[in-house]
Amino acid sequence: MIQKKAPWHFLLLLILAGESVFILPFVLSRVFRPTVLEAFGLDNLQLGLCFSVYGIVALLSYPFGGFLADKFPPRKLIAVALWMTALGGLVYATFPSYTILKILYGYWGFTTIFLFWAPMIKATRVWGGSTSQGKAFGFLDGGRGLVGALFGTMGIIIFSLFITSEISELTVSESRAAFKQVIHVSSGIVALVGLLVWFFMKLDRKIEKEIILEKITISQIQEVLRLPSVWLLMIIILCAYVGYKITDVFSLYAQDVMLYDQVQSAQVGAFLLFVRPVIGILIGVLSDRSQTTFWLFVSFVVSFLGALLFALGLISDSATVLFFISILVVATGVYAARSLYFAVMERGQIPLILTGTAVGLISLIGYTPDIFTGPVMGYLLENSPGAEGHQHVFWMLALFSFIGGIAAWYYFQLYRKKKQY
Repeated sequence: MIQKKAPWHFLLLLILAGESVFILPFVLSRVFRPTVLEAFGLDNLQLGLCFSVYGIVALLSYPFGGFLADKFPPRKLIAVALWMTALGGLVYATFPSYTILKILYGYWGFTTIFLFWAPMIKATRVWGGSTSQGKAFGFLDGGRGLVGALFGTMGIIIFSLFITSEISELTVSESRAAFKQVIHVSSGIVALVGLLVWFFMKLDRKIEKEIILEKITISQIQEVLRLPSVWLLMIIILCAYVGYKITDVFSLYAQDVMLYDQVQSAQVGAFLLFVRPVIGILIGVLSDRSQTTFWLFVSFVVSFLGALLFALGLISDSATVLFFISILVVATGVYAARSLYFAVMERGQIPLILTGTAVGLISLIGYTPDIFTGPVMGYLLENSPGAEGHQHVFWMLALFSFIGGIAAWYYFQLYRKKKQY
């Protein structure tokens, strides 16, 4: 493991890039889900299928993108990914047909995963060095959450500025016109971040040489696949990522169950985004002072308990305080798990130089929720309208949190004694 850290501005650019690349395909639809459904003329199942197309392309991209990350400097791959993702925003702003929208999500699956994902994880691991993996990944995910929250807040402000009538009387054309401005501004910022990364996110030449392989061999892939930590992380990330995907539904829950309007429901989505940086930073600092693997297990327990609050139907439109407390509990568990699941790679004895390859192989299974979570959520919500459908979605979260907790506990027991690579 590299002892000398990259500078702080390297991590800050990584954080900025790490969330900016996902603003167009995911963050806007998370914050503005009711608006997106209306403006594009979609139902929940159709939007879920767009995410599935993204997930299928991403699934094919993970392993090959992982190999690429071990051969080229992270800076170049990340910058190109940002520019190509921003170009997709220009198409998104035209409110294309459902068919074109699915193709666009497939394109984003390539730009955000093949070119971006593994380089981001590897660069974060490099910054963390041998003593600050929890802090590195906690700051990464927490920082990404803050960037997402700021984008979400900016989007709500821009959206509100371009609305001329009362929210209750908002027409589809007015909604489209306002949301179009949100997309254009977001795309411009994503492209600008790409420029900053290209010129300023540079590693020391010696470090860069240490983390790049000229050639990836079959024996190196086999070496990675022989590690128990790799197989356990596949299960852990799969379960944690289902939880993360399910947080997309909170703004819709606010509208369907709590009876909020479009702007109020978007504000719920933005509130959730502001929780993420706090959790990421706190859990990152805390886990470096004890064991990241133990706190990963705890995060699944918290997520499971939060899921039960919603699944058991305890939250009605009159229980506003309980609604926000329950969001906070679920978010704490989900975001803590998300902050830590790559932070345990060092304790799991995965060699730094093969990080890209390991991430690609782990992600091949771990991020399959990109394919199935959207359609399953859409099916549950469309077939049981209102509160009942949302309860079914949270039973799904409870199940995956339980399975993830078992895998995380086994990982903790297996790697209690630290061995550095």
